[in-house]
Amino acid sequence: MVRTVSDWRVECPVSPKDDNVSPQIRQLDRRIEDINSCHYEIGEMLGEGGFGAVYEGSRLEDNFKVAVKYVTKTDDVEYISILGHPKLFPVEVTLLILANKGSRVPEIIQLLDWKEQPDHYIMVMERPLPCEDLFAFAECHGGSINEVLARVVMQQATQAAVMCCRRGVLHRDIKLENLLVNMDTLEVKLIDFGCGDVLRKSAYKTFRGTDEYCPPEYERKGKYHGKTATVWSLGVLLFAMVCGDYPDTQDLDLINLHHWSKPGLTKEFCHLIHRCLQRKPKQRIRLGQILLHNWFKVLK
Repeated sequence: MVRTVSDWRVECPVSPKDDNVSPQIRQLDRRIEDINSCHYEIGEMLGEGGFGAVYEGSRLEDNFKVAVKYVTKTDDVEYISILGHPKLFPVEVTLLILANKGSRVPEIIQLLDWKEQPDHYIMVMERPLPCEDLFAFAECHGGSINEVLARVVMQQATQAAVMCCRRGVLHRDIKLENLLVNMDTLEVKLIDFGCGDVLRKSAYKTFRGTDEYCPPEYERKGKYHGKTATVWSLGVLLFAMVCGDYPDTQDLDLINLHHWSKPGLTKEFCHLIHRCLQRKPKQRIRLGQILLHNWFKVLK
């Protein structure tokens, strides 16, 4: 299975450099960053994406481990407002603020602080240790994981998606590379909100995310709705981590007919795949019903 581009790859090789990331951001190793009266030592790069780079960091006052993301500003960078705040925020910052608003959701990465500079903005986030992204986690298990492990991961990934939507956030890029797994506790955290948008009831006519997770209605009609597209991406995620690859056209044809199965997989698992990966959005399981599916009730 081919790794897709991600801005944060904990304990994984750094991706090839992208010309959209400014040279100043690439030269940040081993320096002190002052962010709203807190001082952070910036360490090695953890990962690099289209317009940003993520570094390991430590808060000097207590040695608290963080991840520091630097995002290069472009001419088309979007800003939106948050109710009660007169200032406009970059979209990614806004979405993390909204996703973290209210009681803490352990399945969503926490934004601890942020700062805007003339040519880039900086976000300080929690850095769970020890962890790696779900792609690397699956690779360490031979390219896929069994249903028992997948159930633990899927439950938390779905909870993160549900809470994002409940708080008005459409992540739009839920995938293997954007889920961090703590190797000791199997706790999962959703990261990288850079492709997201504010959740709305009307259809979206542009897609930002990863091609392998793009809902088929966008390819057919050029539009999609947030929650049903999220269900599709969760279905692709579940298929990929258990089957070790993305569903191809033949898989999707059989899934659409409710005839898909593979040796060694439970009927409950196959049924959930059928419910998530229906080509017609209205035939998919509702996002809020996924965790009620019988697959999550199987004990082994």
